[in-house]
Amino acid sequence: MIQKLPLNYNFFKPEIIKKLIKAHKALAELNWLSQKIPNQNILINSLSLQEAKDSSEIENIITTHDELYKSQIDKSFVSNQTKEVAKYKDALLFGFDKVKNNKVILNGDILKIQKILEWNDAGFRTQTWTKLKNDQTWETVYIPPQNIEEIKDLMTNLEKYINKDLEDIDPLIKMAIIHHQFESIHPFYDWNGRTGRIINILYLIKNDLLNMPILYLSNYIIRNKSNYYRLLQEVRRKWVWDEWILYMLDAIEKTSLDTIEMIKSIWDLMWKTKKSMKERLPKIYSKDLLEIIFSHPYTKIEFLVDGMWMSRQRSSRYLQELVDNWYMLVIQIKNSKYFVNIELFERLRKWL
Repeated sequence: MIQKLPLNYNFFKPEIIKKLIKAHKALAELNWLSQKIPNQNILINSLSLQEAKDSSEIENIITTHDELYKSQIDKSFVSNQTKEVAKYKDALLFGFDKVKNNKVILNGDILKIQKILEWNDAGFRTQTWTKLKNDQTWETVYIPPQNIEEIKDLMTNLEKYINKDLEDIDPLIKMAIIHHQFESIHPFYDWNGRTGRIINILYLIKNDLLNMPILYLSNYIIRNKSNYYRLLQEVRRKWVWDEWILYMLDAIEKTSLDTIEMIKSIWDLMWKTKKSMKERLPKIYSKDLLEIIFSHPYTKIEFLVDGMWMSRQRSSRYLQELVDNWYMLVIQIKNSKYFVNIELFERLRKWL
């Protein structure tokens, strides 16, 4: 039976405190650096798509970077799997907007996030057959709460825990506890993992530890997947939290450091491109044009028409000049032309 939160547990242990300091330092540097980049949409667009891809990959929905980026400019030619992944970004940005404006994470918003992910109004589980099984042996490893009233009761308790300030528990430790509790309640029929990972990000934003949704732990979880599931189950069986907390703090630290390096790489490429365009294409260079071609690896004429208030003819000419000078590559997909920022695409693929 799942215990309600808050729990009475001693987290003030040397190894946890040491890792906690490192995680906070890396996260603070990431948050500071992300606010210095000229156009924050560059990070939100690129990183939220990557998290969508990796978070879904944990649950065996595989798509490629290329398909995913294309899906953001034209959904008509991508696979159903890619559309599934793209829904994650929509749900994440919905939650981000809610938390930034309201500074709370409510069950009603979690239900709406789930609705965006699943495209249905199923809500909390009402049937009693849910079991979590090993995906290789099909052995039952965990049976979550089965009764709808118990699920609602536990989710109400979790909602209160999320939104109540507890001075004796550091917010990063609390985030790890929240994630474990949500995954153990397993309140939905499907996509609990993805919903839980969105809640992680929203909780950090709620507590002003992040200014935008750019810390995505799914890649770390993929690389350490067996430990993730093992430690979830260890806490359920023994109610011993230390190793789970250390795992999540390590995920925060290492993901923050990786993301910092990626931001620096994008920033460096933007600076070099800006300098080069000013020298080679002074008649078309502008800050707005630079930001548009870095907001997404794929650009189309409409981005310039809408973002720079230019005619289609002029927008097309600008993009063609970028192609002629090897800043972009033009590709034809069905009846439309798309312009790919090759260096940006390659750097994102390297880091992500």
